[in-house]
Amino acid sequence: MQRKNNILKTPCLHSSSASQTRNKRGFAIIMAMSVIVIIGTVMALSLALTNKTTKQTADLYVYEQAVLLSKSAAEYALLRISQATPCSINNLTFSPPAPLDYYDITVDMRYVYDSAAICTNGGATSYFVISTPESNGSVLMDITVEVDDATIVSEPIRYFRRSIQKL
Repeated sequence: MQRKNNILKTPCLHSSSASQTRNKRGFAIIMAMSVIVIIGTVMALSLALTNKTTKQTADLYVYEQAVLLSKSAAEYALLRISQATPCSINNLTFSPPAPLDYYDITVDMRYVYDSAAICTNGGATSYFVISTPESNGSVLMDITVEVDDATIVSEPIRYFRRSIQKL
């Protein structure tokens, strides 16, 4: 019976089998380096995608909070208007308490009445005089919520909302 494997046989340096063995080793090193480069590229791309997705998720979360804060700011402005004399509050600027203190909220108000006599304290720019009784006693609010803190978001976020509320 003939032996097929040459494990114990030492190859001759001048034979063609020795050069084939060296070529196989060289090709194996090239293949290993290629696999390492490909895996490294895939890992770098996945890391960049993860970082981008995290920033987008954080920005979207802060934006959605800004939307909700604009609704709350409208309600807070209505509360402040109900506690004051007519047309005495033209704008409000405030920040929410501690965990959300990176938001800057501005509410600009213009009042809608059917007579200018109601707005005795306001200036000429704080109210509209209308002739329809259905719209009497309303307020037009321009609500702006801004975030400029670079540690929170990757780019500044500004949300604007215009609302008409009945007094």
